Amino acid sequence: MRLTPLVAGLPATIPFVGPEAQERALGRPFVARIGANESVFGPSPKAIAAMAAAASEAWKYADPELHDLKAALAAHHGVRPQAITVGEGIDGLLGTLVRLLVAPGTPVVTSAGAYPTFNYHVAGFGGVLHAVPYRQDREDPEALLLATRKTGAPLVYLANPDNPMGSWHPARTIAETIGRLPGDAVLCLDEAYADFAPDDAVPPIDPGEPRVIRMRTFSKAHGMAGARIGYAIGHPDLIAAFDRVRNHFGVSRIAAAGALAALSDRAWLAHVRAEVAAGRDRIAGIAEANRLRPLPSATNFVAIDCGRDGGFATAVLDGLVRRGIFVRKPGVAPQDRCIRVSVGRPADLDAFAAALPEALASANKSHG
Repeated sequence: MRLTPLVAGLPATIPFVGPEAQERALGRPFVARIGANESVFGPSPKAIAAMAAAASEAWKYADPELHDLKAALAAHHGVRPQAITVGEGIDGLLGTLVRLLVAPGTPVVTSAGAYPTFNYHVAGFGGVLHAVPYRQDREDPEALLLATRKTGAPLVYLANPDNPMGSWHPARTIAETIGRLPGDAVLCLDEAYADFAPDDAVPPIDPGEPRVIRMRTFSKAHGMAGARIGYAIGHPDLIAAFDRVRNHFGVSRIAAAGALAALSDRAWLAHVRAEVAAGRDRIAGIAEANRLRPLPSATNFVAIDCGRDGGFATAVLDGLVRRGIFVRKPGVAPQDRCIRVSVGRPADLDAFAAALPEALASANKSHG
């Protein structure tokens, strides 16, 4: 087997260990699946009906241009269809974007501990990551700009709102950051959680600005993580470049039908937002009842400061997993002092509330 030298030098890795793998290791299913920031409230009933109807036509390839969905997205955002590309979730779109802009040795800027799939793609195309630290549990735009100027990076990544911390910057800060990018650098603005963010956190969309490409998804608020469909909004020249290398049949006919229906169901989206807001409050209350500090969140999860170091937080997480509660945590200090809990149904959060004191007691015992 003749792997390329680049691939041969990469570790065999998966950015995330799925809950299914953990369930196989445990030998039982989780009681509460609240670790992957999925929407437990599911897709819009209209989207479910559309996907069910499309299933009977699954023998057909999807329209490789995804014309109808792109037209609907363009109308929704007030842009031309030429400013939109659709792909296999933000993860797939990130891979294509990196392929367009990153060659072996190309510098790329991100934040240490930010969404790891971006890093995975950069490594896969031979790019060299330059990571700056978070500041006060938020990604640091000033540090990102400084690193971009210093390295000459053509690509910089910023999530707003942020995963894994749930923090966010106001729209004016994001707009100023875009305006100060050097040369022909491009900001990949990951807005996976924009549907949960306050209005003043999301800057107006301007496809005429070539220095930013904005990533959106149907995985979070629209409850379609398993369908793998998302989209990017950017300058038409950059969007057109996606057609040179993208997988033109990567989005299924079923997913496209579901996304088109979900986009039109504003009532369901409002319902999910209300459920998420209530769920965040409940998670915060559970944390505070256990003398832990919940961090403010503009997402569908809450990062909980466990009050000590990453080793202690890992022990808490492990204790929760042993008790059937699937959660995750940041991987880089000092954010790794936290665990990250996704909004769940009332029964999920009841189970979390019951397991957390026991997990904390076990972690305290093992860590003195």
